[in-house]
Amino acid sequence: MAGVIRVAVTGAAGQVAYSMLARLASGEVFGPQNQVVLQLLEITPAMPALEGVAMELEDCAFPNLKEIILSDSPEKAFDGVNWAMLVGSFPRKQGMERKELLGINGKIFVSQGKALAAKAAADVRVLVVGNPCNTNCLVARANGREIPAERWSAMTRLDHNRAQSALAKKAGVLPGDVTRVTIWGNHSNTQFPDFANARIQGKPAEQVIGDRIWLEDTFVPMVQTRGAAVIKARGLSSAMSAANGALSHVKSLLKPTAQNDWVSMAVVSNGEYGIPAGMIFGYPCTTDGQGNYQIVAGLEHDAFAQGKIQTTLQELREEMDAVKDLLPG
Repeated sequence: MAGVIRVAVTGAAGQVAYSMLARLASGEVFGPQNQVVLQLLEITPAMPALEGVAMELEDCAFPNLKEIILSDSPEKAFDGVNWAMLVGSFPRKQGMERKELLGINGKIFVSQGKALAAKAAADVRVLVVGNPCNTNCLVARANGREIPAERWSAMTRLDHNRAQSALAKKAGVLPGDVTRVTIWGNHSNTQFPDFANARIQGKPAEQVIGDRIWLEDTFVPMVQTRGAAVIKARGLSSAMSAANGALSHVKSLLKPTAQNDWVSMAVVSNGEYGIPAGMIFGYPCTTDGQGNYQIVAGLEHDAFAQGKIQTTLQELREEMDAVKDLLPG
């Protein structure tokens, strides 16, 4: 039966949203049987640019796009939404310490977490894309605890896609031939792209690649620093691929995970793999197609993987400490 799905997108006049909105409006994500209401949030100075984005959406004449709502108020933008994609965040500027960036963004996500809890639909699911997304998600969730913990997630799918593509390129296969990729930990350059549990055409990736030194010394840092490489080459941060990662994340929640595979999501830990409960940590997850996920259990890590996971865990602990004043309770 056809329905109406309300989708909030923050930072909606920015580059990532610009690469995302037409695909949300087209029926690609939520299906041709559903109509979409886009509820777009921007800061007040960016509202004229957002009006231009809305004009372009109208000019596409998408049959699934029921309405576009523009606002500089989180309460209005989040009113009744079923999905909230928190793309907007304050960018890190030259000379800015990471702790300062965490504090500025933290205050933004305090208000957005509260507004979501107050205004969103009862079935809302929240994806945080704006960086540092794990900790931004932590802050928003702490201030919107009326929304169940399993409805919150942060994006590691861009990194997952990067790892999948890099392994495929090295092996001379298509990205779809690479499965069971995992991004453990933080969406930052401490993340751990796990090659030991990955498969290429059903075989262990390490066996197919046949070069452990390349996997440790080239593959891992290449995925960790891919965003910086894009900025160096393009002069701008990832937009198309970030938007695609966010949409892939949502589509994975709406379609059951293929057998013998999983996807990467940063979700609220319940202590799995020794990660402190309540932390937003990147895990391998399977989904049921109804918006629900389950963390994959029982994976093993060698000493190399354990060291990398501890490094990203320590960074997330430091980020959590930097925003502790924004975490009620």
